[in-house]
Amino acid sequence: MRILMVGLDAAGKTTILYKLKLGEIVTTIPTIDFQNTQGIIFVVDSNDRERVSEAREELQRMLNEDELRDALLLVFANKQDLPNAMNAAEITDKLGLHSLRQRTWYIQATCATSGDGLYEGLEWLSTNLKRRA
Repeated sequence: MRILMVGLDAAGKTTILYKLKLGEIVTTIPTIDFQNTQGIIFVVDSNDRERVSEAREELQRMLNEDELRDALLLVFANKQDLPNAMNAAEITDKLGLHSLRQRTWYIQATCATSGDGLYEGLEWLSTNLKRRA
């Protein structure tokens, strides 16, 4: 199984990986090949209102890749612990998730530093990937 975790810089991707304490070596390299990817985790800094449109553009560009057309999409609305963080509904709107008619997606509010929401989101991804198997 291949899961791709992406997002703008400083969104919290590395913190999420460390928080999950994966028992294997995790490489953080720029994505070159999307082939055989079944799931996408897109991490958004919910506190970064100035760059949410940039995040939307990156997400749309990635979702337009032929190799990712069947991949499930899990969005982590990260940094929910910060006082000015946008909630999951606002992130859904700003990223245009409701316009994704041909894709199964889910958004989960998270705080990578505390771990809040991470396992709930991964549970959704796991359950839906199993249904496809």
